[in-house]
Amino acid sequence: MEAESSNGILRTLSTACSRFEELEIAIADPALFKDQRRTRELMQEHAALRPVNAGHQRLQELDRELHDTAALLADSDGDEEMADMAREELERLREERGALIAELRVLLIPKDPRDRKNAIMEIRAGTGGDEATLFAADLFRMYSKYADLRGWKLEMLSSHGTEVGGFKEVVFSITGTEVFAHLRYESGVHRVQRVPVTESSGRIHTSAVTVAVLPEAEEADIEIKPEDLRIDVFRSSGPGGQSVNTTDSAVRITHVPTGVVVTCQDEKSQHKNKAKALRVLRARLLEAREEKVEAERAEFRRSQIGSGDRSERIRTYNFPQNRVTDHRVNLTLYKLEEILLGALETVVETLQASVRDAYLSSEAP
Repeated sequence: MEAESSNGILRTLSTACSRFEELEIAIADPALFKDQRRTRELMQEHAALRPVNAGHQRLQELDRELHDTAALLADSDGDEEMADMAREELERLREERGALIAELRVLLIPKDPRDRKNAIMEIRAGTGGDEATLFAADLFRMYSKYADLRGWKLEMLSSHGTEVGGFKEVVFSITGTEVFAHLRYESGVHRVQRVPVTESSGRIHTSAVTVAVLPEAEEADIEIKPEDLRIDVFRSSGPGGQSVNTTDSAVRITHVPTGVVVTCQDEKSQHKNKAKALRVLRARLLEAREEKVEAERAEFRRSQIGSGDRSERIRTYNFPQNRVTDHRVNLTLYKLEEILLGALETVVETLQASVRDAYLSSEAP
């Protein structure tokens, strides 16, 4: 079984390294740079395969060293000191080879092309009234601080604030390196347990907020025909119906074939609101298309992490206990304040590791 698994990895390695060599030739062709999008895609693929190619080369070196050391042991002719040295070297080389094979198995996990994309996040208050809107604002600040820590850029796209300082809904984009790969598992219901500031008896309330994380679609990903859009303009309004401005700058775009509706009103410029609404619309249409594809894929991610459905409770934030629990991976951390200040890395890495381990288990012979 072990030899069969090793042979499978070697075959996959050979294919990956052949592709790496093809990319080396392709990106050296000056004609490629006329197509910037294609150039970027090939450069990213080349960068992802570089450690695989390096690992394959080291594996070949190890196999040669193992062969030579085994031959040295066979030719020791009663020289026990030489034989002992050869046996120690064989053991070291075998351990290094085993560790390298394990590392290469991880590197060879198929990459989701969406992981390299930027993300559009949508946070909406659920059950809990004002308390839910306040927690929606807490989550927005948490993701803002996490983005700052990673050197990402956050841009507000749309928001619907409340008089108490919360959000009924807030939509924003995050751009940077592998944003979607780090945030994709934040989709779902986030539950908060705490004593609201308006609660005089000290009773703990439970509220909920839904989060959706969408890979941001480029124009080449989703074609939107102008004739498929119905665009309405109206005056923006703030919390409680308060007027924001006196011009028809708010924009509502309806994608007629699917019925998807996007509204943006944060900017004073109708043109800017329209551009932002189109970005959100494109991301939602890409998500809808990907959901159809996802339904046909292997279920290991769903079993380990969940579907990412917005109706699925994924995490609880318990303020009295200073506790955050992610229910999908049974992870509990007693540092709620730090997490709300953007210290999400442990949670993110645990979720990513769970998906990786599930894949490796499913591939085991």
